Amino acid sequence: MTVDHLNRFLLEFSVILLFAVVAVRLSTRSGLPSLLIYLGIGVALGQNGLGVSFNNAELTQVLGYAALVVILAEGGLKTSWKAIKPVMPAASVLATVGVAVSVFVTAAGAHWLAGFDWRVSLLLGAIVSSTDAAAVFSVLRMVPLPARLTGLLEAESGFNDAPVVILVVAFATTGPMDSWYALVGTIIAELAIGAVVGLVVGKLGAYAVKHVALPSSGLYPIAVMSLAVLAYAGGALLHGSGFLAVYIASVILGNAKLPHGPAVRGFADGLAWIGQIGMFVVLGLLCNPDTMGSAVVPALVIGAVLVFVARPASVFATLTPFRLPWREQALLSWAGLRGAVPIVLATIPLVAEVPQAQQVFNIVFILVVVFTLLQGPTLPLVARHLRISDGSLGQDLDIESAPLEHLHGRLLSVALSGESKMSGVEVGELRLPAGSAVTLVVRDDSSFVPDKTTVLRAQDELLVVTTEEVSEAAERRLRAVDQGGKLAGWLNGR
Repeated sequence: MTVDHLNRFLLEFSVILLFAVVAVRLSTRSGLPSLLIYLGIGVALGQNGLGVSFNNAELTQVLGYAALVVILAEGGLKTSWKAIKPVMPAASVLATVGVAVSVFVTAAGAHWLAGFDWRVSLLLGAIVSSTDAAAVFSVLRMVPLPARLTGLLEAESGFNDAPVVILVVAFATTGPMDSWYALVGTIIAELAIGAVVGLVVGKLGAYAVKHVALPSSGLYPIAVMSLAVLAYAGGALLHGSGFLAVYIASVILGNAKLPHGPAVRGFADGLAWIGQIGMFVVLGLLCNPDTMGSAVVPALVIGAVLVFVARPASVFATLTPFRLPWREQALLSWAGLRGAVPIVLATIPLVAEVPQAQQVFNIVFILVVVFTLLQGPTLPLVARHLRISDGSLGQDLDIESAPLEHLHGRLLSVALSGESKMSGVEVGELRLPAGSAVTLVVRDDSSFVPDKTTVLRAQDELLVVTTEEVSEAAERRLRAVDQGGKLAGWLNGR
């Protein structure tokens, strides 16, 4: 590559990124998943669009793996251990046993309804049975679900990539497949190795970052992301699950209260967006619409089996013992979002030159586009129909502020609904715990600093500053007043 080639590449790359950034805003307003826009950009640039010729499945797979590492790292850094800890057993079972149920039910549909042989059917079932971390992390942060469900879905999407990748690689071999018990043993061994590597790198990395004073705050995000990538590479080179290792290490690092934590998460967020954009665009480039006509009907049939039979079967079979209400299980069934992960996994049989690999890729591509368009925008509607919503008020704000970091402070953003019983309550009547205070009220697009006699109104937004020690107590008190009015907790002194 010459300097002229570099200049042209940077120009084209920057234009694509800027267009993709604008597309995020448009997708947020329209409800259209951004991944479809990115895939569309890739298709528009390809042979049937502007004529860019690209058919390197191996390079696509490598770039996809690299992007998934960054996306899982960012998701892990933003995952609250407090939120996922109570649902870890359920998420682990759903990400392993649930994946197995989904694979075999989907494979049965592909075999009996779409006419594929069992080997290709199992390959299709494995490829499409992984929920996509990028899709789940982005959609759930815009849907007000209870913390239990959000934590379960995030943990599942972070964990289930690992067993699915192992299954896809096993089913994509051109020689005879291992016996089922050998395959199960391999999965258990690789998951165990990945988990150990993730724990070791996460714990040692968190200790090192806390105790090594770096000369610049900008080095902390680089160090943390390097540790996350180290976990992936170490796990993969030890023949374990690198994807599980990077997610576990990132969860540990993200919950370790590292210096400059908001800057670390912001840096990871930017890298994850670049990874998503680049991955989807390249996958779109690899797509050839001229060859996809024969894949439409099989994709719709297999997708319908996956969404309406396999996913619900996996959820109800694995989560019923945990006594989750049927409404929550129904929502979890609909929230099994697919995205780039299945398309990236569909490049594995292409690289291995498995018979019918191109047909498999086309089916997966169409399935992801159609059912992402169906599930993503309708998830809030399904949640409302099932009467499932988030009962919490406050949420931590990631704000880069050195005084707050030094004082171990925390900011809570509280939005009052139209039915909130906090309406008509004076700020002083909130009786927040010592160490917390309402510092700003936003009302009718204007803001002001309240005093103790300021009367709150429905639709107000409050900024509450608390010390870290009393933040949970402050949030509990705000929730109590929101639900019970100013006399909430009066008799027991809360």
